[in-house]
Amino acid sequence: MKSENFEMVAKTFQGLEDVLAGELTRLGAENVTPGRRMVSFTGDNEMLYKANLCCRTALRILKPICKFTASDPDTLYDMVKEMDWSSLLSVDKTFSIDPVVNSDTFTHSRYVTYRVKDAIVDYFQDRLGEGKRPGVRLQDADVMINVHIDGNRVTMSLDSSGESLHKRGYRVAQTEAPINEVLAAGILLKAGYDGQCPLVDPMCGSGTFLIEAAMIAANINPGVYRRNFAFEQWPDFDEELFERLYNDDSSERTPEYPIIGADISPKAIAIAEKNIKQAGVGRWVDIQIKPIAKWEEAPAAGILVSNPPYGERISVDDMASLYSTIGNRLKNVFKGYHAWIIGYQDEHMRHIGLAPSHKISLYNGSLECELREYEIFEGDYKSFRSEGNRLNKDTAPQRGKADRRKTDDEWRRDARKKGFGGRDGDNPRFRKGADRPQRKPNALEEKYRAKPLGRKKRYDGEERPDGFGRKPSFGGKPFARRDDSKPFARKSDGKPMARRDDAPAAESENPLAKRRNQALLDKIMNRDSQPQPLARRGWRRVKGNDTDSSAAPASED
Repeated sequence: MKSENFEMVAKTFQGLEDVLAGELTRLGAENVTPGRRMVSFTGDNEMLYKANLCCRTALRILKPICKFTASDPDTLYDMVKEMDWSSLLSVDKTFSIDPVVNSDTFTHSRYVTYRVKDAIVDYFQDRLGEGKRPGVRLQDADVMINVHIDGNRVTMSLDSSGESLHKRGYRVAQTEAPINEVLAAGILLKAGYDGQCPLVDPMCGSGTFLIEAAMIAANINPGVYRRNFAFEQWPDFDEELFERLYNDDSSERTPEYPIIGADISPKAIAIAEKNIKQAGVGRWVDIQIKPIAKWEEAPAAGILVSNPPYGERISVDDMASLYSTIGNRLKNVFKGYHAWIIGYQDEHMRHIGLAPSHKISLYNGSLECELREYEIFEGDYKSFRSEGNRLNKDTAPQRGKADRRKTDDEWRRDARKKGFGGRDGDNPRFRKGADRPQRKPNALEEKYRAKPLGRKKRYDGEERPDGFGRKPSFGGKPFARRDDSKPFARKSDGKPMARRDDAPAAESENPLAKRRNQALLDKIMNRDSQPQPLARRGWRRVKGNDTDSSAAPASED
């Protein structure tokens, strides 16, 4: 019997949303909508099982069960406690909580975990009695609950995957810095690899690119290596349906084109061989010990992928020389190839010496990297263009813009339509246009409230508190203040009298520097003096009489 459709969310890396959306569409998902590091879609239980088994670029598949708004931790506790947990959990089950918080109100994800856990435990103890409650387990819990808080919007979801889906189950050993399986599969799919051409990884490390390429070429579902999924512990788990999907290998095929890998490290090749054998794809993959500089030939035109060292976890003595060697081998050996190289620092990537036709931003763990495509052709670019060819810049779709972020009112309206509700949405007093009641400050806010600026209150005519407004006493007679508003006192001769605080004027040879010498100042300012006339063209002064203002015409030579 086919179950009803419900909403689901597939998590992925930033930059792979379009690839994951394409995978879900091909599986038959409905209402596929890419977002930021996620893709939402709808389907039934069969679609849920398929998404976990078949999606190569999904990290987790979540099933939202409740949405509401919470303005504080107490509201979060109340809303979680009101949910019907008896349909999802029982006292003999265990659960864990995975919080994802981006909020100014909820600033600590661990505190969110504690409040949600307390609400679930109190739900069972209030109904069944003290001590009768499901247990909490940090790892391998029966039911995994995802709590996503964005601002004051809370989404409670069940994690149907359990461990992250990038943990395929075939990796038995690894090198120092292996690439994530989901990221490797996403790069291959972005490169357009479908098993219909040769694939080469000249720096294969632990063999992740090679194994994922073999699984794509043979159309092997990545989930077949896993031991279990979290949805197998759910009350509505359909074991018969899941076994049918798990054992269906009707779409698998035998790869026709070679998959070749190499590495300079014998240790890395030994690790890659173990992983390839564990994945069961050894008959389709050929690996060997060979440094990148020793490549002299390659199969017919195909796809090259590589994850060279970044200099972060794996250091190389001369990074510039390494990347220069990569560019040299691309130009001389891999003609006709589309080379896809993921790197971390542009200062290293530019030593490749080739112009990329694509640049795609991706995250490898916490490092913001860049995936670049190099289209290798015979001769120079001018000859390449003269033959009517052009660099194909549309082979790998770029990540488009995410859907517009919903406003709070739109989010609450959609939540009410789906029956999730919420404190702000259910209470008519909080709807748009209504005045919200003012929140009372708590004790700490009241204690440390900022005091208003301005002059202090004066106690005119009233009894002042002890010590208020009094100047400190230093003992002895108080200093007399200087009153600048009164005019200077003058002597009988008209000269101003010197104050106590006026220092005596300093003697100087310069008469202008003498202070209050009124007679000398009057003599200087009132003397008769005539300015010198300006020199005119054709006129000159009479020699020997510089003070005479008369001038004679200049003689013509």
